[in-house]
Amino acid sequence: MGVWVFFDFCVLGAGVFSLAFSILSRRPDLLMNMVFSNADLTAAMCLGIMFIGTFALSLCAIAQKNRVTIGLAILNWTLIVDAFVVVIIGSFIWFFTLRERDHFHAVYAAQSIANRIAIQDKLQCCGYFNASDLIEFGGNFCTDPNFVASPAFLGPNGTTPNFCVDPITAFVDSWLNIAFTTVYGYMAIIMSFILATLCVISKRIEDERFRKIDLKRGGGGFA
Repeated sequence: MGVWVFFDFCVLGAGVFSLAFSILSRRPDLLMNMVFSNADLTAAMCLGIMFIGTFALSLCAIAQKNRVTIGLAILNWTLIVDAFVVVIIGSFIWFFTLRERDHFHAVYAAQSIANRIAIQDKLQCCGYFNASDLIEFGGNFCTDPNFVASPAFLGPNGTTPNFCVDPITAFVDSWLNIAFTTVYGYMAIIMSFILATLCVISKRIEDERFRKIDLKRGGGGFA
């Protein structure tokens, strides 16, 4: 039961974390708002609510008498549904890590001119893929067209390392890797909780069997 309680509270913790992440990530932040869309944050909120609901169900299930195990069986089926949702969300996030440069080119293009200038200033870059792609002049870094052709912008051997595609995708990749690793990590909690619940069901069935044997023997202890 100690192990069962531990994983039960792990599920609650995962739910609270997902819910808090969804709420806090909705705050205005240029780069974070690019990484996680409203749909992503809504998915995190739904996942958090599912986990908290699972925790509430577990309290009802474990409070039943030993001979009643239907609540624990329902709990395990609920955990299987949770696992299915976790795999879908985790795989969806992982899929975006495979095409970050192109996907976030469209996300960057959808930003307002003021936001693109702010991102260029923050990341010390100009444009996206090249000097003619979504470049905005103004702010403190990409001040004018002459700056893009100046030695201050050009890298060694005449290369142009300061286009925004690399710093944006580096930032995005780090957060997406954290996100899908965390979501997939929930699977360890869910599977462990399923096994712990199966053990509790087995123990309750065993205790009930011995209780019935004791009753047939006149109520005395079997062992």
